[in-house]
Amino acid sequence: MKHLDYLKNLVIMASADGSLTEREIAWLVDRCAELGLGEADLGEAMEFAISDEATMKLPKEKSEQMRMLGDLIRIMAADGDLDEIEKRLFALAAAKMNVTQKELDELITKLVKG
Repeated sequence: MKHLDYLKNLVIMASADGSLTEREIAWLVDRCAELGLGEADLGEAMEFAISDEATMKLPKEKSEQMRMLGDLIRIMAADGDLDEIEKRLFALAAAKMNVTQKELDELITKLVKG
């Protein structure tokens, strides 16, 4: 999966509740750097997320799917508030990737311990 598409997914989730907090933006900036992307890429991802064309491109490989879901959980929690629309978007993404409840439970346990 292309890094920019990955970033767009994260921005879509971060903005799903209708706002971006400072903590979410800081987390996105850090993740952007980790992905080797710059400010222009983040700006493009933000513009895409608020556009009518905003859709998530989901990874096909299981390892990428689990990494994506982990990052989606992190960005959902970044502002300290798990909004209902974020939960539904996460559930939809997990379902479209055919991730089982057991896999989700293991991922959450890993994230909590890590």
